Amino acid sequence: MSGRTKPFSGFEFMIAWRYLRARRAEGGVSVMTWISFIGIALAVMALIATLAVRSGFRYEFVGTILGANPHISVLSPARLTESGQTVRSLPDYAELAERLSTVEGVVHAAPVVTGQVMASAQGRNAGVAVNGIHARDLAQVPLIAEPERSWGDLARFDAGIAIGSGVARELGVTVGDRIRLISPDGARTAFGTSPRVSAYEVTYIFQVGRYDIDATRVYMPFAEAQIYFNRDGVADEIEVIVEDPDNVNRYTLPILQAAGRDVVLWTWQDSSGAYLQALQMEDNIMFVILSILVLIATMNIVSGLIMLVKNKSHDIGILRTVGLSEGSILRVFFICGSSVGLAGTVVGVALGCAFAIWIDPIFSFVNWVAGGGVWDPSVRLLSQLPARLEWGDVASAVTLSLGLSFVVTIFPARRAARMNPVEALRYE
Repeated sequence: MSGRTKPFSGFEFMIAWRYLRARRAEGGVSVMTWISFIGIALAVMALIATLAVRSGFRYEFVGTILGANPHISVLSPARLTESGQTVRSLPDYAELAERLSTVEGVVHAAPVVTGQVMASAQGRNAGVAVNGIHARDLAQVPLIAEPERSWGDLARFDAGIAIGSGVARELGVTVGDRIRLISPDGARTAFGTSPRVSAYEVTYIFQVGRYDIDATRVYMPFAEAQIYFNRDGVADEIEVIVEDPDNVNRYTLPILQAAGRDVVLWTWQDSSGAYLQALQMEDNIMFVILSILVLIATMNIVSGLIMLVKNKSHDIGILRTVGLSEGSILRVFFICGSSVGLAGTVVGVALGCAFAIWIDPIFSFVNWVAGGGVWDPSVRLLSQLPARLEWGDVASAVTLSLGLSFVVTIFPARRAARMNPVEALRYE
């Protein structure tokens, strides 16, 4: 028979199917089969869900970094003033921004003035980071022009200031209210420097979805910022946006050449690269840990097959006697084990993908059951739990699960194939 049949013939699948669906009284191991199936499905679901959340975190963090911050900051070398302060200033900022805009791959270049001040309104105070920028340049910042949520009109930016939703919430203000900005480095007089206090109308409120930006960022018209921060005729830096921020380093040499002067470049990877590397290392560790979980789940297949081989030893002896080869017996039990792994993987993939797709309502339910407070944006920096389903992650989970299922199935299948038919039938 073995000489006339090909591997994985129909009768091998038929025998394997009879063994899998056999009742306990007939020597089947349906309970162990279900345990193996459920274990693999849950392990694969956990792996895909974790990979989706991991990808979501990285995508959201990089998206907010690139969407609300410059890809490259061009600064002048630091110099000391007579008072001993370290300052950076670009007196030819307009010409420099124009030259940088002509570099191939540069999408936009904008001069800005920056400063740290205290914001006050209705008896509340908050420390904020002020960016002085032209209205036309602010409209080029993706997450400010098109944030998660916004209030007011960005077109009225020149008539006031734009603030993050966290700043608005901290100060208890809304569009149309006025807030005071207090800077210790204010007006210079004959008696020294006095704090500068100016009031501005809130014309636009944005929420980009990242806590550290929403809770600290304030945008002010460029000319007003020059006056407020004593930067008459100068800018602090040029913010550059490029086409391919993932390969930002390839733009540094052309930008240095276009600058035509001694400047310092600070890329988004310089400021956030260490964090992203730590996140990647954590991702790899989590993948290894969850891979062990999948391995433990697949080991249930071994237990089930060993019990199946023991219960079916009489059948194996008869099959070998009527002419089935060792290879056919091995394939029968291999089909039994791998079928459980395949079915569990398919269900696990479906559950994991469903979790990633409907993570918001699922997490809202969990938050409701826990009484709220499960997700704190001030700690995790993002306003909601992100998840991004990437087919490469799904393929990795499927490959891992099926690979382990097939490998662990071989050992009990070989034990069944090498069983001596005489020994199997001796006590029958």
